[in-house]
Amino acid sequence: MSPLKISRILHAGYVFEHEGTQILFDPIFENPFSRNCHAFPAVRFDLEQIRKLTPDAVFISHFHDDHCSMESLDLLPRATPIYLYCLFDELFAMIRELGFTDVRALAVDAPVLVGAVEIIPRRALDADVDSMFHIRAGGLNVLNVVDSWMDPETLEQLTAHAPWDMVLWPFQTMREIDVIAPSRAEGGQPELPEEWPEQLRALKPRYVVPSSCQFVQEPWSWYNHALFPITYRQFEREVGAWLPDARVVRLNPSVAMDLTPQALTPAAPLPWVLPVGEQDVDYRYDAGIAPPPTSDIAAHFAPLTEEQTALVLDYCGAGLLDKYREMELPPDSYFETPCVWQLSVYDHAGAVRQYRYRIHGDSIAAVGDEEAPSWRTEIPIAKLYAGLALGESLTSMYMRISGAPADADIVDDPLIRCLFNDAFGAYQAAQLRRLKEARQAA
Repeated sequence: MSPLKISRILHAGYVFEHEGTQILFDPIFENPFSRNCHAFPAVRFDLEQIRKLTPDAVFISHFHDDHCSMESLDLLPRATPIYLYCLFDELFAMIRELGFTDVRALAVDAPVLVGAVEIIPRRALDADVDSMFHIRAGGLNVLNVVDSWMDPETLEQLTAHAPWDMVLWPFQTMREIDVIAPSRAEGGQPELPEEWPEQLRALKPRYVVPSSCQFVQEPWSWYNHALFPITYRQFEREVGAWLPDARVVRLNPSVAMDLTPQALTPAAPLPWVLPVGEQDVDYRYDAGIAPPPTSDIAAHFAPLTEEQTALVLDYCGAGLLDKYREMELPPDSYFETPCVWQLSVYDHAGAVRQYRYRIHGDSIAAVGDEEAPSWRTEIPIAKLYAGLALGESLTSMYMRISGAPADADIVDDPLIRCLFNDAFGAYQAAQLRRLKEARQAA
C-alpha cells in the first residue's frame, strides 16, 4: 500500500497525494495574503510552477479570505473541480465568474470520492461558516480541523473513528478584542482552551500537527506580540502531556511527510513553496505591551490619492449614516441609550479628522463638539479605505475602540457594524474586480 503524502502549503493549506490523486485544501499561494497576513515562517511562491499544477480537486473549508482567495485560484486550471463549503450562493457565482467550470457545494457528512481519496465534510461549531474535513485514503483516517471549533455532537461522531492516524489541529488562538480594545486586554499567562484536552484525548491521534494560523502582521506591528498568545513550544509541551502516546509534528510551509499505518517519514518537499530564512521561528507574546498611538500606526501606510481620500470622507459624512440607518440594532446594545460616538480618522502624516455623531437606537446624526463622546473609535484612513474598497477584514485594520463600558459588546461599534454587517464576500469581490480589470488592460 502506497503512503498518504501530506504537504503543507501555508496557513491551513495542504496538498494530499495518494496513488496518483492530488488534492489541494484551502490553497493560498500569496505572501502576504488577506492583504497583510505575512507568512510565518517566511516563504515565497514559484508562480510559474504553480500554474503547471493539475490537481484532481480543490476543497475549500469556508469563505474567509485566508482560505478562499480568487488570486490564488486564478493560478489553477479552470477545469479543476472546486468543492466549497459555503451557505451563500454569491461565492459560488464568483468562482464561476473567474472561469471555473465545475464548482460544487459540500454538504456535512456527504462523502466525496476523488480518485483514491475520500473526503467527508464534518460539522464545525459554527456551521453557518466553517467545516472540517475527514480524509480517508489507504486505510488511514486524517482529521483536518482547519481553524474551526469542535462541535460536541461532531466530537462524539468522530470519536467512533478513534484512534485517528493524524489530526491537523488549529493550535493558535487569537486575541482580537485585546488589540481592538486594549483597555480590555486579558493579559496573564496564555493558556490553551480548556476543552482541548478532552477533545484530543477522545480522538486518540497517533500524530498531531499544529495547524493553521501561520502568519503575523507587518514587521513593525505591535499585533505580532499581542494577537498571538500560543507558541509552538507551549502547544507541543501541553499536548504531549495530554497525549503521551502521540507525537506532535510541526509542518512548516513546503514540508511533506509520508503517512502509513506503521510510521510517519519525511518526503520530498513541495518545490513551488520556497522557504525564506529561518523556519523554526516561534511567536513571542507580551502581555504588557503598550499599543502605539493610532497616529504612529497610520504613518506606516502610503498616502491615499485625492480620489481615495474623497471616497473615505464622503463615507464619514454621509455613507456611514445611511448605512447605519439601514441596519437594525441588536437587542440590549449599548447604543440603545442616547450617546455621542466619536470617529477619529488618521492620515499618513498623523493628522486627524474627527467626526461626532449622536446615536440613539437605529438613529444617527452628525453633531458638533459641544458634548464629550462616551465611545471612541480610531482608524488609519488607509485602512478605512481598504475596508470600503478592497474588502479588508477587521483583524488587520488597526481599528481601536476606547471608552466602551466593560459590559458593552465591542462588535456593536458603529463602524464595525457599518463595514461588516451584510458584507459577505467583499474581499473576494474586490479581488475578482482587480483580476478582470487586469485582463481587460492586457
